[in-house]
Order: sequence, then C-alpha cells, then structure tokens
Amino acid sequence: MGFPRSVQGEQAYGLPGDFAGHNPRVSVVPPVPGGFVAGANGVTVGRFVWSDVNGVCSNTGAGTPTGFIHRQWNALITQFLGNASYLVPQGFNVQPMSAGGFWARNDGSVTTAVGMKAYANNATGQVSFNVTGTPPTSASVTATVAPNVFTGAVAANTATGSISGTTLTVTAVGAGSVLGAGETVSGTGVATGTTILAQLTGTAGSTGTYTVNISQTVASTALTMSGGGLTVSAVTTGTVVVGSVLTGSGVPAGETITAAGTGTGGTGTYVVSSSTVVSSTSLTANNSTMTVSAVGSGTIFVNDPISGTNVAAGSYVQSFLTGTGGTGTYVVSGSYTAASTTVTVAAGTETKWIALNVAAPGELAILTTHTIG
Repeated sequence: MGFPRSVQGEQAYGLPGDFAGHNPRVSVVPPVPGGFVAGANGVTVGRFVWSDVNGVCSNTGAGTPTGFIHRQWNALITQFLGNASYLVPQGFNVQPMSAGGFWARNDGSVTTAVGMKAYANNATGQVSFNVTGTPPTSASVTATVAPNVFTGAVAANTATGSISGTTLTVTAVGAGSVLGAGETVSGTGVATGTTILAQLTGTAGSTGTYTVNISQTVASTALTMSGGGLTVSAVTTGTVVVGSVLTGSGVPAGETITAAGTGTGGTGTYVVSSSTVVSSTSLTANNSTMTVSAVGSGTIFVNDPISGTNVAAGSYVQSFLTGTGGTGTYVVSGSYTAASTTVTVAAGTETKWIALNVAAPGELAILTTHTIG
C-alpha cells in the first residue's frame, strides 16, 4: 500500500455488500445441503447473483436474480501487492440475501431518489436505479426473429466398446446413435454411474475414444447410453441449438439437445437426453434465432432482456451464434416470429429492491426491501 496522501473527513458509511442497518434480513435457502458456492468466474460481493439448481452462483443470469451478495469476508486478494478484493473465488461459499438493507454501489447513470427501483444488470450483477418500468438500455438494434423449427428423427444410443482406465474405446455404434458428453454408460462389467466426459478421437459422436469419469477395466461388450441420437435432415427456420428443449409428435416431455455430433447448427447429428425412439417428424425448440441487421447504439450481451413489436414478453438473449455484441445471429428465449423491427435490448431486470437515500452514480446507495411508511 502506498503512503497515505489524504485524510477522510469522516469514516465511510460502509462498503458494498455491508449491512446498512439492523432491520430484519433474510437469506435465500440453498437448494443443496452444501449451500451456495461461487461459480467458474467467482462472485463479486455487493452485486446481484443468479443461482442454478445446484446452488452454483454467478453475477450473470436471466430474469430476476436469486439475491444480493453481502460482505462476508470470504473474498481473497489474489493480485500481487493488491490492497483489496471483492471477488469470492470459485467453489467458495456465498450467501445470497432476499431481503434486508445493504450498501450497494450505484453503477448506473441516474442519481437515486428515495423509493426508486433497483435494476440488476443481467451481464454483470451490478446495481442501477430508476423509476419503475425504466430499465437501463444496453442496445437498440434492427432485427428479425424466427422460431427454431427442423425435421429430425431420434434413435436409442447403443454401441460396442471396451474401457481401459478412464478411456472408452468405441468400435461400433448402432444405427442413428450419437454419443456425447453427459451420457451415462451401462453394460456388462461397467461400473454404475460411468459417464462420458468428452470425446478424444474419432468421428464426432461415433467410433473413437472417449474419457469417462470412473477408472475401470471392461472387455469389449454391448453398451447402452442414457441418451439418444438426433439426426436432423432439414431446417425449416432458425438454428439447431445445444440446450434447446424440443416438442413434436412422439417426443417425450423435457427432451433436450445435450451435445452436438456432426451438426453445427444445421443438418447433422446431435445428442438428446432421452433414448426414446422418434420417427422423422417436425421438431420445435423452445427458443428462436434473432438476426440483427443493424445496430443503432450499444452492445448486446448474453441474458439481456429484449422487447419490440411482436417480440415475446419476457424474451432474452440466451447465447451468441454469429453475433458477438453487434450484427449477426443470436439465440433468444421463446418460440415466435417477429418481422424486421426495432428491438430494444435492456441492460437490467427490475427487482423488488429500492433505494433509501440519494446517491449519485458511483456513490453508495442503501439497497433495501423495507419501504418507508
């Protein structure tokens, strides 16, 4: 730390994430016994977070956040000669709060007024404030939206292979079978819970070598996988996207594309979550493809909410395709069609939290769920 060159006239009110009073505060109940933990990129204290079903938290997410992260002294200084850190590393416990009063940095462009709504930036978890119904804008673009609809058939995934250590060698696959990461493997001598982690060599989803999670020795035998092989023969509109939930004639509820085989968004093969056999049929995904032809202002980020003429309410950007913030294609939630229109891309989601003091941009605001009066 450098030599002090200034003296504060009064002690700081607090730091981002500190409790701002002694009013009741409520922590979010974790979905798993081990509690909430920071995800792959860590969690920044004093911001909103989103949790998955396993309690893994991130400062980015879609829709309403799980909660606000208060300061628990579990951030680490990892920068050489660093003075402070607000980053909780991956795997460390964190505790989202769903109610209470906390200090939070006003990272928006509007000076707060008492009672202003707090908005959670879906890309960073940062906090901004404005009157209700006025989320900050990330971008304004011209775009069309088309539902992801295609024709395909599903076959049960079967194969012939052996396991040595953690390497699965597949010598043959059944007709229509497509192997992929996340599938469990069963067969004579195969340890219960054996799961494919990644493909090492060979044709995508077919013969070759794969890494599995349990070290074992299994002679060549017939293998059955937990998922199925989807062969897409034609794309009607949009894109075939990993993570999509499918509906169609004979398709079981919750059928999800879990990995790609030879397909890269169009015709080809993909892995699906169920081994239920489905004859060739029209399949509709629970998402659509947004094609941005022009950018009026700003940048598009994953999880940003979108709105516009014929844009489905509650729709948001799920992932990048060819676009990386500007013109190009993006996966958006919901299955719908929108002709070329101006699409407003919001930078945040309105929350139940409000401001309880006046704070200019960059200053500390009291973020609370306790209203006055």
